[in-house]
Amino acid sequence: MLLLTNGSVRLLFVAQALYWSCSLIGITLTSIIGVSLAPTPALATLPLGVLMLGNLISVHPLAMLMQRRGRRAGLFIGALFGVAGGGGLAAGIYIGQFWLVVVAPAMIGSYQASAMYYRYAALEAVDATQKGRASALVVGGGVLAALVAPEIASTSRDMLPVPFGGAYIALAGLAAVGALLMAMLPDGTIPLRGETGRAVMVNLLRRPAIRGAVAISAAGQGIMILVMTATPLAMKYCGYDVDVSANVIRWHLVGMFLPAFVAGPLIDHFGPRRIALVGGVILIASVCVAVTGISISAFLVSSFLLGIGWNMMLLAGTTLLGEGHDDAERGHAQSLMELGNSITAAVASALSGVLIAGAGWNLVNYGVVPVVMGAMFLMWRGYVATQVEAKA
Repeated sequence: MLLLTNGSVRLLFVAQALYWSCSLIGITLTSIIGVSLAPTPALATLPLGVLMLGNLISVHPLAMLMQRRGRRAGLFIGALFGVAGGGGLAAGIYIGQFWLVVVAPAMIGSYQASAMYYRYAALEAVDATQKGRASALVVGGGVLAALVAPEIASTSRDMLPVPFGGAYIALAGLAAVGALLMAMLPDGTIPLRGETGRAVMVNLLRRPAIRGAVAISAAGQGIMILVMTATPLAMKYCGYDVDVSANVIRWHLVGMFLPAFVAGPLIDHFGPRRIALVGGVILIASVCVAVTGISISAFLVSSFLLGIGWNMMLLAGTTLLGEGHDDAERGHAQSLMELGNSITAAVASALSGVLIAGAGWNLVNYGVVPVVMGAMFLMWRGYVATQVEAKA
C-alpha cells in the first residue's frame, strides 16, 4: 500500500490530519469567542473573515516560495504560521483583547493555505500511475481529524483559567507537530525557474485544460462551503437543536474524507474526467435528497453525499491540473487552482446566511445544479482542446 511504502505520502497524510484537526477546532470555537469578546455582535464573525483573508493573501507567495526553494521550506513555514496563530488566539482570549483575536486568525489562514499544497507535494512524490491515489491518501488524512478533533477541543478547552483558551494552545501544539513533520519531508526535485508575474497567470488561464481543471475544483469547493455553512442554519430554522446539526456535520465530514481511499485508485484506473463526472452526479443527487423534505435523515444523507461529491471533484481537478502545465509553471498553476478554491469558498461562506434567510433552503440547493453543469462544460472544452492539440 502506498501509505506504507512511500515516506513522503505518509508524512503528508499525518500532516493533513493535524491541519484538519486545527481547522475543525477553529471552525467550532472561533465564532463563539468572537461573540464573547466583540464590542458589538455584528463583529462576531470578523475573526473568521480575517482567517479567509489570510488564506487568500498567502496562497500565491507560498506557491512561489515552493517554486524557488522546494516543498519543505514552504510547508514548514506555513505550519509555523499555525503555531503563531494558535498562540496569538490563546493570548487574546487570556487577556481579553478582541483585536488580537481578530489579527491572529490571519496566521491560521496562512497555515490553511500551505496545507492545501500537501496534495500537490504527494503528486510529486510518486510516478504517473499513482498520482490519483497519492493525492487522495493525503486528503483522506482528514478522516483522523474528524474522529479526534472534537475530543481534543472538548478536552483542552478548560486547560486555562479562561474558557476556550486551552483549545487554541492545543491547536498551536498540533501545528508545531505538523511543522516538525514538514521539516522531515524530502524536497524532491525543485522545478526549473520559469517566467514570473501576472503574464504567466494570464497565459495559463488562456488554456482550456487549465480552466477546466480549476473550474472542477473551484465548483466543488464553493458548493461544499455554501451548502455546509447553510445546513446548520437551515436546521436551526427547522427547529433542530445544535447536537442534531453537529451529528449531521460529522457525517458530512466522513463523506468528505473517507471516499478518498477509493477515489484515488478510481482516478488512476478510469481517469480524472470520469471521476469528476461521477462527483458532479453525486452533488446533484445530494440536491435531490435535500429538497425532499426537512427530516433529519434528508439533511444527513444530503450532507453525506455533498462530502463525497466534493472529494471526487477536488481530487479529479487536482489531477487534471497537471495535464495543462510544465514544471516551470507548476507554482503559478497550483496557485491559480488554490486561489480559485479560496475565492469561491469565501464568497460562498459570505452568501450562505443571506441566501438561507432570503431565498430558503431549497433554492440554495437548486443553485448547485447550474454550477455543476458549468464546470462540466469547461472540463469538456478542455478535453476537446487537448485532443485537438494532440492531433495537430
